[in-house]
Amino acid sequence: MAKNTICLWYDKDAEAAARFYAETFPDSAVIAVRRAPGDFPSGKEGDVLVVEFTVAGVTCLGLNGGPAFKPDEAFSFQIATDDQAETDRYWNAIVGNGGQESECGWCKDRWGISWQITPRVLTEAMAVGGAEAKRAFDAMMTMKKIDVAAIEAARRG
Repeated sequence: MAKNTICLWYDKDAEAAARFYAETFPDSAVIAVRRAPGDFPSGKEGDVLVVEFTVAGVTCLGLNGGPAFKPDEAFSFQIATDDQAETDRYWNAIVGNGGQESECGWCKDRWGISWQITPRVLTEAMAVGGAEAKRAFDAMMTMKKIDVAAIEAARRG
């Protein structure tokens, strides 16, 4: 296990979530599935307790901790995309697999984990600053899934 690992709390589906992420994002994999050595408050001996996995190269641990805590937008994965096709692919995978759209490039997967599917053209516009950043920002504020062509048009003015 890595020295620094993100721990994500799931009700009982950490393994399903990790496998979905591994199938969806490059440089992602399920590393190990660990079963409980004894009964615990939300499960029994032999149930999947923790899953070690990576998401786009980030080391994570999924904990099947039960229903006591729910994920919220205070934590999100931000995935940088190169074009509309890549943006669409990730967005559609998350939303189309029981997830939920939100605003400004944000969506949630079916386990409640938040994702920012962010085209590089948007972050590049924000880095430029000034009027170009303002136009790109204003365009983004009207979107759910980011429209790369609309951001590019906004950058040009």
